[in-house]
Amino acid sequence: MASKYSNMTVMGYRRENGRVGVRNHVLILPVDDISNAACEAVANNVKGTMAIPHAYGRLQFGEDLETHFRTIIGTGANPNVHSVVVIGIEPDWTKRIADGIRETGKEVAEFSIEQKGDFETIRAASWAAKDFVHKATEIQREECSISEIWVSTKCGESDTTTGLGSCPTVGNMYDKLLPEGITGFFGETSEITGAEHICQKRAINEEVGERWYKMWKAYQDEVIFAHQTDDLSDSQPTKGNILGGLTTIEEKALGNLEKIGRTSQYIDILEPAEAPKSGNGLYFMDSSSAAAECVTLMAAGGAVIHTFPTGQGNVVGNPIVPVIKITANPRTVRTMGEHIDVDVSGILRREQTIDEAGDALIEMIRRTANGRNTAAEALGHREFSMTKLYRSA
Repeated sequence: MASKYSNMTVMGYRRENGRVGVRNHVLILPVDDISNAACEAVANNVKGTMAIPHAYGRLQFGEDLETHFRTIIGTGANPNVHSVVVIGIEPDWTKRIADGIRETGKEVAEFSIEQKGDFETIRAASWAAKDFVHKATEIQREECSISEIWVSTKCGESDTTTGLGSCPTVGNMYDKLLPEGITGFFGETSEITGAEHICQKRAINEEVGERWYKMWKAYQDEVIFAHQTDDLSDSQPTKGNILGGLTTIEEKALGNLEKIGRTSQYIDILEPAEAPKSGNGLYFMDSSSAAAECVTLMAAGGAVIHTFPTGQGNVVGNPIVPVIKITANPRTVRTMGEHIDVDVSGILRREQTIDEAGDALIEMIRRTANGRNTAAEALGHREFSMTKLYRSA
């Protein structure tokens, strides 16, 4: 049955693989930490490009290495990216990442520093980056269905207003747009603790729910219980959560799950930074509850817009994905208003319904997709944080 969102369109960038992006970045992407300086030099030489330095990429192994590759390849493959210059110290890993991004049909140039040095690498990479900028700036937006947009969510600096207002706003958005065909991500594995029985039942079927529970239980057994000193090692809830009135992880988890609304069901689960393979719908990504890590992983999975409910106020952004901040806390609107895109504090004053707040968020998603900079973008927040599982070799 058609709804008022069925014919909604946005002006996006159609990529070679059919995906739709809402930004048009040219990335200078380091394979490893010791290639950061060369990438930043190229970005300094060529305006209209963006380097994304990070801390890892050497002497990782096993699942840690696979997560690293998925994250870097997924970042370059994201539809918000037009083209990528990849720079690494060694040729083999540089090629692996460049080839992974090329599978999307994007233009990719790869350079390795060994046996060339920084000067020659920076010179050659700068020429490639300049060529990509010319091509990217000629790409025009085109009309696309809202159903083609992938939207992720993660909350941060939660308080009592988050579960009452901003998280239900995101849930209302998903309840309205998932039936129209969008793809959505939620996650924060540790933050489901205490509401795992509810989350398991929100799976599309029993088999998916059992796989989700097995994933959640493995995290509890192998990470939390193996190393805890106190309730989730004194990290969940955080000190800020407690100051905001959330005294237990169970309270926080119940608020967190408000982000998937009343009718939405997740259709599959994803590894960190894994792209969905089961079609349109809602997915749970096994992910950190740390803001920058989680948004980085979901962007690498393919989300092009991130919705971020916050209570006490969180300033996180992302280099390639616009982060829309939503708050229902009137104090946060007053004291940190420069970070807020959608003010739903009217919910607590009973001046606004959850349904109206959901509509306001959908309108902001549309405006953001059409090119409006989010508060995090306008303020230069480009937090990018790799997830690391083990000590380096």
